[in-house]
Amino acid sequence: MSASTQTRHHPADRGGVDIRLPWWALALPALAFVALLALMLNPTDAQAAAGDPAISHLVERAQQLLGH
Repeated sequence: MSASTQTRHHPADRGGVDIRLPWWALALPALAFVALLALMLNPTDAQAAAGDPAISHLVERAQQLLGH
């Protein structure tokens, strides 16, 4: 007489990872990336860039290299 096996029907048994992120877990890093990118593209808007000319010169040089 054969014994029957019971199968589990849990989401983790599908073989993949089922993780649901809240909306802000993706929105906040994307917003931070866009804000930093905007500061890099226009360093005159950043107050910290005016204090250290070496950093602003480096950012301007990077813009020149990317623009050509």
